[in-house]
Amino acid sequence: MKLLIIMFAVILNAQVFIASAANLTYAMPELIKEFQKKHPDTKIKLILSSSGKLTAQIMYGAPYDIFLSANMKYPRALYKKGFAKSKPVVYAEGAIGILSVKKKVSLEDLPNLKCIAIANPKTAPYGKAAIEAFKKSGIYNEIKNKLVYAETVSAVIPYAVNSCDAGVISKSSIYSPHIKNIGKFYYTDIPQKLYTPIKQGIVLLSDKKDAKEFYDFMLSKEAKKILKKYGYN
Repeated sequence: MKLLIIMFAVILNAQVFIASAANLTYAMPELIKEFQKKHPDTKIKLILSSSGKLTAQIMYGAPYDIFLSANMKYPRALYKKGFAKSKPVVYAEGAIGILSVKKKVSLEDLPNLKCIAIANPKTAPYGKAAIEAFKKSGIYNEIKNKLVYAETVSAVIPYAVNSCDAGVISKSSIYSPHIKNIGKFYYTDIPQKLYTPIKQGIVLLSDKKDAKEFYDFMLSKEAKKILKKYGYN
């Protein structure tokens, strides 16, 4: 039994476990590929989910080494409670917009639709931003009963394509292979003045050398260049 525990610890130590908000689904493969050009021996295991769910997993002991959140709230909470090794810093700023495969849809058009998909605002910062934009634009009460909630912002896409009239997605999603494969689609930015800036935070959760190297990479010019390519500021 003791030997198994030691073996498991060695396996964990040989990899960098990255817990990442789902909005990074499409940018992460290129980020990891770029990182591994200089660190070819570093094995990375990527776990994608909503920021809220990942935070809960970390608090319950999930052995992640780095947490990439879709906002600053969750990393700050982890740091405050002693789960993070580093203070939260912003690595990117995200944006939201409306996706439809039927026609171009603006905020003003949403009350005329039957079904609108968004990420769960309780656990996904991009869903929270969508609700904020609906309320500030004065349409929330008209559309609240038409909202369908996906677990993550990336999970909004299948709803918007297959079962709903439109969905609020992260701007980065329009650069995904999945979006390109669906054929013709329409995307409209939601004015950023309607929601609190989506400042995405990163924290270190372990003392692994390889984890610190990836953390530093995420704050580098090379990473920022890739993130910009996927719609982040």
